[in-house]
Amino acid sequence: MKGTAIIKGPLLVLLCSVCLNQKSISQKFSNPAKIVWVTNLKGDFSFTKRWSYPEGVYKNEYGQLSCDGLCPTEIENMSDSTGRIYEDSLKAFYQFVDTTHIPHSIECEAWCYEWAGTNFIDVYRSSNDTVFASTWTNVGTHCSLELTIIGDTCIAIIDLKSIVEGGSAKYYCSNGTIAIDQELWKQGILKASFNFDFDHPENPRKPIFWKGKIFSKINAL
Repeated sequence: MKGTAIIKGPLLVLLCSVCLNQKSISQKFSNPAKIVWVTNLKGDFSFTKRWSYPEGVYKNEYGQLSCDGLCPTEIENMSDSTGRIYEDSLKAFYQFVDTTHIPHSIECEAWCYEWAGTNFIDVYRSSNDTVFASTWTNVGTHCSLELTIIGDTCIAIIDLKSIVEGGSAKYYCSNGTIAIDQELWKQGILKASFNFDFDHPENPRKPIFWKGKIFSKINAL
């Protein structure tokens, strides 16, 4: 899964490697989209006011924030058979379960294999002239939209990490458009509106697409 975290050590090296590899691979196969730089990008970006808990965190029938799915082993004996967290265990429970409010950074529609929606995208500056962005995956969504912004062009691919053996694949952009707010870009924020189509070798008649809006801080690697 994707998430917000401090990046350091081997993970930093891995991310840098991914960005560089993505840059060379996507340039070879995807048709770059020319960026339209806009002084004040219009549109409804109210999704930035919404937020979600980390995946697996939910409110149980007792009004408590609890965990479902891949939960820390430390909380196994902190609730009863009905799922109610013991009152004297609440403080300890939340030391292990992250209940952070995560603001939404993307609003999008797509059709791709194993896609059920996503509300989050990570954006990183990998060099002076290159920004790399990747949407989060989750329990229902196993494909990620990856954008490499270099100068005045944007290269898009979809990276599918399938749960079906042999189903993983990459889909390359055949055509698309993207508009970016230039003033916010200078301030280290990616505010964009995009619409991409992708080649679909398995079924050329069925279009693969990804479109939407992004509003995210551009982080430094």
